[in-house]
Amino acid sequence: MSAGPQAADAKSKAIAVLNDAFRRQPGPGWFMTTGVQALGLAFIGAAARAVRAQDRFDAEDDPYGEHDFGAVTVEGQALFWKIDYYDLALAFGSPDPADPAVTRRVLTIMLAQDY
Repeated sequence: MSAGPQAADAKSKAIAVLNDAFRRQPGPGWFMTTGVQALGLAFIGAAARAVRAQDRFDAEDDPYGEHDFGAVTVEGQALFWKIDYYDLALAFGSPDPADPAVTRRVLTIMLAQDY
């Protein structure tokens, strides 16, 4: 028997809270593609600030309400960012992205043209 819509909504909201916290604190688990890195340190800093500041999510980019994908523009460059969920060893997908005890998040920032 699967969980009902209310349980799914609660889980999505829990994931969104964890994703927002992770996204707002750059550090381990944050990556940028070589295309982003090639634009220099000032651009990397601006990209990180833009991702941290994003607070609007729409149904097209965030259909499950988990705040795990976004699009920002920095210095005229369209960027995408994405959060993926892994097990603690980073070998497989997380068994439960709503449980930080079994999940490691990875955020990747990329040029939209490279997606």
